[in-house]
Amino acid sequence: MKAIWRGSVVAESDDTVVVEGNHYFPAEAVKPQYLLPSNTRTMCSWKGEARYHTLFVDGDANPDAAWYYPEPKEAAAEIKGRIAFWKGVQVVD
Repeated sequence: MKAIWRGSVVAESDDTVVVEGNHYFPAEAVKPQYLLPSNTRTMCSWKGEARYHTLFVDGDANPDAAWYYPEPKEAAAEIKGRIAFWKGVQVVD
């Protein structure tokens, strides 16, 4: 699977976990040069607290387009150490 935004592959892995239709990539499969920290946090009743990254590619920012659960609840333990994408990021096989 590949996560692509603005023509750049921001993540690539054959080992994704799909939860609620979202592919969670291993953190090491995400290219760190495209991630900027974000202060955004949200809460999911069954996964726990999500934190976000802004994608930054060729001078363009996509705020909070990547998210992860640093300490997911037990029901979502399989996504620990993984990052998912949205906001126009294409995930393709």
